[in-house]
Amino acid sequence: MKIIDLRSDTVTRPSQEMRKAMYEAEVGDDVFKEDPTVNKLEEYAAELLGKEAALFVTSGVMGNQICLNVLTNPGDEVICERDAHIFNYESGSPAKLSGIQLLPVEGKNGVFTADQIEPLIRPASAYYMPRTKVIEVENTHNRASGAVWPLEKIIDLKNLARKYNLFYHLDGARIWNASVATGISVKEYASHFDSISCCLSKGLGAPVGSIIAGTKDFIKEAYRVRKSWGGGMRQAGILAAAGLYALKNNIERLKEDHDKAKYLAQRISENPNLEIDVEAVQTNIILFKPLRLSVEEGIRLCKEEGLLLSIGKVDLIRAVTHMDVSFDDIKKSADIIDSVFS
Repeated sequence: MKIIDLRSDTVTRPSQEMRKAMYEAEVGDDVFKEDPTVNKLEEYAAELLGKEAALFVTSGVMGNQICLNVLTNPGDEVICERDAHIFNYESGSPAKLSGIQLLPVEGKNGVFTADQIEPLIRPASAYYMPRTKVIEVENTHNRASGAVWPLEKIIDLKNLARKYNLFYHLDGARIWNASVATGISVKEYASHFDSISCCLSKGLGAPVGSIIAGTKDFIKEAYRVRKSWGGGMRQAGILAAAGLYALKNNIERLKEDHDKAKYLAQRISENPNLEIDVEAVQTNIILFKPLRLSVEEGIRLCKEEGLLLSIGKVDLIRAVTHMDVSFDDIKKSADIIDSVFS
């Protein structure tokens, strides 16, 4: 029985072309900044994102946490959305690694407004309070069904950050999906932020790695933090080659994943035993609510039929489309879901 894996777009495997690029990669010692392929990846990514410099790191969590560490001091506070990845899925790292706390705000489809958070910014004179230091945005938003942040909301928050002399960080793990869905370039999105972290190992199909980007001074300090956290990878060009291939070849094809997700969401919406907000499915993530089975039971029964799904929230099942599943796989997935939840 063929297994269709829709748990996440992180389950993608390198294509033969990507593997060839990895095999042929020229390598050196990246801790000495002598790996030519890593250097090429960082230069290409910086140009793509419109930033002075970029740094290759092992994961999205490392990318976000290095950025927050560089932008803050212990005792500082970061404002984020309540369902943000940095708040829910990074193992308490802000507190553990950097001694900072997060102030989560209730958003709508992962989006909060400048009017919402301006009253939450701590007065600079209040020495007895944590210091507000960073506003953080996640685009696309994982737990909001891959929702895309409206550009005007991003700009509103940038202006607020400037007003209060705060830093502005973008968790752009799936910024490539946002760009393909809207036609807005990643450079335009990134231009409004002091720092950005973006993944190569999700929809772009690389096996490992993320990119962080910002000013040259920011990346210089980020390089130091990466080393202190054990992120110096020596001959990392083998991995960087996969990331470089992904950036050059796999961005535009994300539209296929979005089309697959819209098809599957529509099929799910036709099942009276399932609840889904079809309009919320803007990119490649689908969240739906089973009305007669528990989330755990639904996932188990789908697995028995060869379809792997994951928990999205307490009462929601998640499916994520990606390059390793075909349209036929998605149609088969819809049939399995219909059967299990009939």
